[in-house]
Amino acid sequence: MSEFVEYLHEVFERFGPIRTRKMFGGYGVYHDGLMFGLVADDTLYLKADAENTRFFEKEGLGQFGYNKDGRTIKLSYYEAPDGIMDDREQAAIWARRSFDAALRSQAPKKKSRSR
Repeated sequence: MSEFVEYLHEVFERFGPIRTRKMFGGYGVYHDGLMFGLVADDTLYLKADAENTRFFEKEGLGQFGYNKDGRTIKLSYYEAPDGIMDDREQAAIWARRSFDAALRSQAPKKKSRSR
């Protein structure tokens, strides 16, 4: 495990305990068994959805993407602001927003009524 990934446990100490797990050449970042972040090339990305994307966009943070068969596939994760690495309060705020997005993505989808 990289020093960067190890350091995330300190970064998110005010948010709560996290777990990291190796996956697809990077790491998943979990809280209460739910993935709210990912690490690729020692860059932290946080979960985003329709309710919190504006915070990332306001900061000019890029969306995570990877190339597959000549196409760029974008995932619902955005680069974390640099400032959270040294500011535990801000780290907790951003982690909570992303964890809430992860929770919303787990909510059961409403079935459409067929006529």
